[in-house]
Amino acid sequence: MSGAARAYWLTAPGVGELRPVLVPLPGPDEVLVRTVCSAVSRGTEVLVFEGRVPQSQHATMRAPFQEGEFPAPVKYGYLNVGIVEQGPAHLSGRLVFCLHPHQTRYVVPADAVVVVPDGVPAERAVLAGTVETAVNALWDAAPLVGDRVAVVGAGMVGCCVARLLAGMPGVRTTLVDVDPSRAAVAAALGVDFARPDQVGAGEGTHDLVVHTSATAAGLQLAMALLGAEGEVVELSWYGDREVSIGLGGSFHSGRLAIRASQVGVVSPARRSRRTPADRLALALDLLTDPAFDAIVTGRSAFDELPTVMARLSDGSLPAICHLITYDAGTTTDTTTGSTTDTTTSSNDEQG
Repeated sequence: MSGAARAYWLTAPGVGELRPVLVPLPGPDEVLVRTVCSAVSRGTEVLVFEGRVPQSQHATMRAPFQEGEFPAPVKYGYLNVGIVEQGPAHLSGRLVFCLHPHQTRYVVPADAVVVVPDGVPAERAVLAGTVETAVNALWDAAPLVGDRVAVVGAGMVGCCVARLLAGMPGVRTTLVDVDPSRAAVAAALGVDFARPDQVGAGEGTHDLVVHTSATAAGLQLAMALLGAEGEVVELSWYGDREVSIGLGGSFHSGRLAIRASQVGVVSPARRSRRTPADRLALALDLLTDPAFDAIVTGRSAFDELPTVMARLSDGSLPAICHLITYDAGTTTDTTTGSTTDTTTSSNDEQG
């Protein structure tokens, strides 16, 4: 075996812990990665933490390197950036992104990692999976030059969608959220901001609405903002919650539409010409934009992750993207190739 590492496991709904794991030596087509940082995908990971993945979706919601089964015990997560310590020459020593759970070191196939472009810091690169979701959503939504677009929900996905829309010629984008502090984030992303009680004048005027708030109220507002023959692209995942929406009023007379977008498969608009790897590489290239730094709003040490997940779940730790940092405390025995994880806690947390 290559050596010891530690990983975050959900041991029961609402309860997580750090467990020791053994990491094998990498094979010829594998890489050994030391994690630099990971991020909590707050919407999905909190639903997993709370044990709210419907049984019918257990297979669909599996992460690429998940271990265990829903609801628990399960090792889950998919926003990981690290340095290749052993592997093919073209990857050795490179900073890479991988859809891997929170773990200090791990071995995966070499084609499961993507090199982070020069100029993209590790702490921004953790957003690659979320920007990939945003790219897929905009392939689905196909906004046009000059469109009026609202993004309802200023979480990780909503903010990433808003930033991509901000770069489209003539598109006027408004980020809508109940939290007034998100106005500063919207400004950093280059879009307008409004609370739900401030968008009355915009009702019935938008060409496109992207919904990411994961609330029935947010979805109802998204429908109200649409102009005739407009479309809501639904990116929220509700887990096991039932959601009700009123389809009276202008829904039929206005020929409004709601469609789902999900990152599990490439959008039909690009599926014949783009692979998931192409899409992820594009997301990393887009992250050369420093405006995305505004989405990373908190950080904690890896040792604090069990507490962090509980606080994100109960709302006592406000965050858009919460970063998890790992000390560079790995030593390598060059004689045997074995490695030992010496990661320590740094108690660095901010809300």
